[in-house]
Amino acid sequence: QAQLVESGGGLVQPGGSLRLSCAASFSFFSIYAMGWYRQAPGKERELVARITNGGSTNYAESVKDRFAISRDNAKNTVYLQMNSLKPEDTAVYYCNKWPSFMSWGQGTQVTVSS
Repeated sequence: QAQLVESGGGLVQPGGSLRLSCAASFSFFSIYAMGWYRQAPGKERELVARITNGGSTNYAESVKDRFAISRDNAKNTVYLQMNSLKPEDTAVYYCNKWPSFMSWGQGTQVTVSS
């Protein structure tokens, strides 16, 4: 069954770093653009970064120059390196195809707090 499993979240102090991973189990992973999304309490889910099948990347203005998305097609995995984290980055982070979604995974909680 096709699924997405996110991991790597946790509690980190402002200015710290985390690396999120998303293991995808669906066919032809390498042909799909993928995205990292986040949902903070009381807010709608938003796209923070995306990567095409060719490796081109795009970021939300709020995370540009701090976050980096990458993929390893051999491992069917997408990564999100997050640096210089801020309290406003606190959210549950999800990965999914972009722009068309499949079923969402459970997400991984990122909490930025001192």
